Amino acid sequence: MQKEIQELKKECAGYTERLKNIRAATNHVTPEEKEQVDRERQKYCKEWRKRKRMATELCDAILEGYPKSKKQFFVSGSPFFAPLGFHPGRS
Repeated sequence: MQKEIQELKKECAGYTERLKNIRAATNHVTPEEKEQVDRERQKYCKEWRKRKRMATELCDAILEGYPKSKKQFFVSGSPFFAPLGFHPGRS
């Protein structure tokens, strides 16, 4: 029992030291890394917006001559969108 208590105290001391080191670190990410991540995020968001706009324009063009509502078009399981992996209700 005493041996287990000593092991647990030793383990606890290790965790306490680790927590102290984590709290002492004021900057875990360098400004260069942060800027790089921000640039990449902006790039990918820009590409996503382009793709979403193209898909929306394509859907609108198809729906111009479609006799039913937009919702019915997507729910009907249009064969046009099946190979693209398009799922109704998801943006």
